[in-house]
Amino acid sequence: MRHFTLPQDGGLIEDGNSVNAFEKIQTHIYENPLVASEKVADILIEAINATPKGRRFRLGLTTGNTPIQLYNILSERYRQGKVSFKNVEVYSIDEYYPVGSQEMQSRNYRIHSELLNHIDIPKRNIHIPDGTVPPERIAAYCAEYDAAARYLDLLVCGIGSDGQVGFNEVGSNLLSRTRMVTLPYQSRKAQSRNFNGDVSVTPKNALTIGLSTMMTAGRVILMAWGESKSGAVRHIVEGAPDSACPASVFLNHAHAEIFIDTPAGSQLTRYQAPWLIGPCKWTRKFRRKAVLWLCERVHKPILKLTNQDYLENSLDELIEKYGPFNELNVQIFRDLQDTITGFPGGREGKKRIVVFSPHPDDDIISMGGTLIRMAHHGHDVHVAYQTSGDAAVLDDVVIQHFDAAAEMGFEDRRDDVNYLISSKEPGAPEPRELLDIKAGIRRSEARGACRSFGLDPSHIHFLNLPFYETGEATKRPCSQKDVDIIKALLNEVAPEQIYMAGDLADPHGTHRICTEAALEAMEQIRSDHEKTANHAWIDTCEVYLYRGAWMEWEIDRVDMAVPLSPDEVVEKRHAIFHHLSQKDNVPFPGEDTREFWQRAEERTHNTAVLYDQLGMAEYQAIEVFVKL
Repeated sequence: MRHFTLPQDGGLIEDGNSVNAFEKIQTHIYENPLVASEKVADILIEAINATPKGRRFRLGLTTGNTPIQLYNILSERYRQGKVSFKNVEVYSIDEYYPVGSQEMQSRNYRIHSELLNHIDIPKRNIHIPDGTVPPERIAAYCAEYDAAARYLDLLVCGIGSDGQVGFNEVGSNLLSRTRMVTLPYQSRKAQSRNFNGDVSVTPKNALTIGLSTMMTAGRVILMAWGESKSGAVRHIVEGAPDSACPASVFLNHAHAEIFIDTPAGSQLTRYQAPWLIGPCKWTRKFRRKAVLWLCERVHKPILKLTNQDYLENSLDELIEKYGPFNELNVQIFRDLQDTITGFPGGREGKKRIVVFSPHPDDDIISMGGTLIRMAHHGHDVHVAYQTSGDAAVLDDVVIQHFDAAAEMGFEDRRDDVNYLISSKEPGAPEPRELLDIKAGIRRSEARGACRSFGLDPSHIHFLNLPFYETGEATKRPCSQKDVDIIKALLNEVAPEQIYMAGDLADPHGTHRICTEAALEAMEQIRSDHEKTANHAWIDTCEVYLYRGAWMEWEIDRVDMAVPLSPDEVVEKRHAIFHHLSQKDNVPFPGEDTREFWQRAEERTHNTAVLYDQLGMAEYQAIEVFVKL
């Protein structure tokens, strides 16, 4: 499956001679996590193979989503005979407490299943914090583990979205050693993904190697993938050691480096304001990026920028190539103004349109105003829900639905359902029968939302992509089966426009997988067309990406902006309200506890405010899209 990232449009011209004074740690940026993981694997294998005979190579590792691809590569390189782990001693840096080593959610179980079971490392060389140590022995045990885990040859670990390493949470003392920590609620909420979203059974404590212990390692490699890590990466790379970002302690390490993908590095100066570093490639969108950055910096709309504003903010190169300043202002103003349209489907004719929605509510939350507008304009709109979204339905919602059914005289299944729920084991996969009920609830909600604005019921498609249907938080890799389902729909509809999720913050998230599956389907259809001269629609089909409830596209990237009136905002809100199972108590809200409709309305309103501040017309809300 192809790994999708948005292409860079202009940017810093890196000739190898540029000195980046902003970056204080050696930073390696790659297009995607797979390529970066291969580079880390090369370093690790070279270090192991260079270790003198009779000496053990001491390696610190962690679990989580970040190192999964690295562990797959190491396992494959071992099978190919390129490395042996017989003389490697592994120290895992953390573990939940209390937890048994054979429990599927434990770090012990996970690092064995993802790496250690697939290589030739002797059991005596494996050291993992023991989550079953009696409470009265914790202090002594941690001191023993700390002494053993000091002075590793190499420490390789991922970082959390707030710069956590291991279970060294925000506020951890930079001189901390191996200890038991209490996990704050937000961390437990994040970790609950490993416990089927149930915070009540997520351990409240954990064992972790301390930051000062990690600092004794001879070499440190940090890894981070996705936009959700970009803030922490900026702090680690360009900031100063600070307990607010635990991994920033490695700024004081003589041999620390960080490997990231492009989205994780998106907040670095080399991407945010590369003209502060050196010469740039000035594409149309990149010129827009620079001017909008300047507007924010000097608090002026586009047409009020002065020549002095450009010169004082290191944009003299832009003025020299595309000035004078007043003409550049007009050029960028018109460029941004041209993104605004009240006709997302086009003014002429009725288009066939497919809107892909990873979950059964992403369509209406993320681009509901645009979707409703296209339906009202009479376009042939199809909505394709790629997964069931069953994992996000709470048990209490199921009970309530069956209580309502019982009140109407349909109570023959209520006792069976209550037994299904009451017999669940904490942390165990959901029973398939219960998941089917939850999926049915979400389908009915999606139909209700579409019905509210008059979408043809025959144009609502539930794809139920197989990768998602595991009953657990961890999903299968996307396969050809998933792609074939999408291909069949596209060939049936032959769309002239396609909308899909552009939320790529989590490289292992459902949105990313669904988007990559859809793009892979289009690539295969395009290849089939080249061979057979069929599927002519693929040559002219336009693809637009929307964002979700958490993040919005940066204005400099926008290709289409659809303004919404106050009445349209209310109509979108009412459609969102049909997704009752997702209101009030969402299993995975992150740190923002507002409901989805509140986030969506504030996001689109803020976009409208930004356009207004830049000198555009004032609107109630704006939904924006990037065109591929």
